Amino acid sequence: MTEEIKKNEYRFFSIMSLIICFYAMGAIEMVGIASNYIRVELHTSDAKANLLPSLVYIWFLIITVPAGLLMNKIGRKNAVLLSMSLMLFAMLFPLFGASYNLMLFSFILLGISNVSMQTSLYPLVSNIIEGKKLARILTAGQFIKTMSSFSAPYIAMLGALYLIHFFKLGWRVLFLFYFIVTIIAILMLYFSNIKNIKTEEKPISFLESFSLLKNKFILLSFIGVMCHVGIDISTNVVAPKIMMYRLDLVIEKASFGASLYFISRLAGCFLWTLLLNKMSRAKFFYISVSLILFAMIGLFFAHSKTLIYICIIMIGLGNANLFPVLFSQAVLCMPNQKNVISTLMIMGQAGGAIFPILMGLAFDKVGLIGSLSVLFIAVIYLVFFSIRMRKSCMGS
Repeated sequence: MTEEIKKNEYRFFSIMSLIICFYAMGAIEMVGIASNYIRVELHTSDAKANLLPSLVYIWFLIITVPAGLLMNKIGRKNAVLLSMSLMLFAMLFPLFGASYNLMLFSFILLGISNVSMQTSLYPLVSNIIEGKKLARILTAGQFIKTMSSFSAPYIAMLGALYLIHFFKLGWRVLFLFYFIVTIIAILMLYFSNIKNIKTEEKPISFLESFSLLKNKFILLSFIGVMCHVGIDISTNVVAPKIMMYRLDLVIEKASFGASLYFISRLAGCFLWTLLLNKMSRAKFFYISVSLILFAMIGLFFAHSKTLIYICIIMIGLGNANLFPVLFSQAVLCMPNQKNVISTLMIMGQAGGAIFPILMGLAFDKVGLIGSLSVLFIAVIYLVFFSIRMRKSCMGS
């Protein structure tokens, strides 16, 4: 009996160590609000500030395949520990100053470490959880990751408003916070009884992944993922900006826009999970994209706080669960290529690198309307995809 209790305690500790890892992984979402603070503090152009989120997400295209190879070679647990160790350095550099070059280097390391971590953390969960419980833990992990994303703007605001005199870090206390969280995650995972399993799976190459793009629907799905993630990251970046320019708020107050987006995205995860079981994927996707479309049209004209809030909430609700649909539709088209499609869809998250920089360039040339117009193009593509999905492999 005592041995059984001890076994359950070890299991609980192992699960908690994974949950903390998911929270640490949510650090990648802070790049949106951080770029706004950097633009204001360092007086950079919008394009230069938006380059920082781009440098984080471009690594999804470059690192995903090598990270998978490394995971197979050194084991899942070691791969996660190595990724988080690299993330520590990403969090460390901004603590020494707010220069653009330090931020640049920090965000590059954050991108590399986070992509490597995402590639190995999900498989690591399956080391101790199987069957239906695996889906529950992964869902809980995504919830914790989103909670981390939601808390980031508040931590930055707290640092900027109240902690500047104590730490002299201002909003950069955000990096100190994630530095501490990452240390805790490393220690908990290291001392957990999760085994470091190495796999003998055949490695997936870049050529093998991109060869699937010859299939028209897979190509459309890949671009769809890029647009979905582009909207996600760009909304995180542009929401505070809209509140600053339309409502004349300082960055500390405007950062609530990013938190509001994450709150609505979190609510959308719960809401759409229930509705997805009661309607076809095509109808679900169409409704979700329609919400984003109407919200984007509203943002072009919204100048009141209430309307801006409603539009941000609609984008969060609509964009919350698009990735699972895009992923499942692609798999259903080519069910014998699940591993390759999985790698390809993860690489599609590089869309988070493309849209912010294009929006920054448009903002510098035309202003806020130009920035929103770039985002609107991504929404229009998803509208096109939702129509195409009904006529393709599986509208069910």
